[in-house]
Amino acid sequence: MSLAEDYSSLYKTILEEHRQVFEAQDIQMLRRFMDLIASHKRIFIMGAGREGIAARGFAMRLMHLGKDVHWIWDDTTPGMGKDDLFIVVNGGGNIGHINYVMSQAKQSGAHIACISGSPSGAGVKIADFILFVPAAVYKGTDPVTPSIQPMGNLFEQHLFLLFDVVIILLEKELKLSHEEMAARHRNVE
Repeated sequence: MSLAEDYSSLYKTILEEHRQVFEAQDIQMLRRFMDLIASHKRIFIMGAGREGIAARGFAMRLMHLGKDVHWIWDDTTPGMGKDDLFIVVNGGGNIGHINYVMSQAKQSGAHIACISGSPSGAGVKIADFILFVPAAVYKGTDPVTPSIQPMGNLFEQHLFLLFDVVIILLEKELKLSHEEMAARHRNVE
């Protein structure tokens, strides 16, 4: 098989995997996740590795929507409280340090929303709400859309796409414009 044929076959397969995940997404769960975001002014976000990179991008766009957003590992992150939402990406459901931070957040009284490809994982059970993303995840145990890709690629990639869809839906529901979002963009570049 030539490089062009291999390339074509791979991207078509990967796109098909994402289509399957989008179609398998529980829309009622997604609705509840969006309602949680809309109802909280202050949001904390955490993730690790490639999942964390997707979560940081989501944090940025939530800030552009007008939310007061904090990334857990930043030195300027304030303490959490009962009126706060803590969004955690815990793909395989058993990431030790994330589970620890979730338990600390629980003690603060914050509402915890966990995004996972393996909602039966031990750590995920700490959350008040679980958004199950049915994509193959690294070390996952739950039935999901399988992938030809290594490790958690499908889940990690899909987070970027799903988070962007959520932002666009929230932008519409909150009656915001692209211009209002852009006005909150960093202006010292």
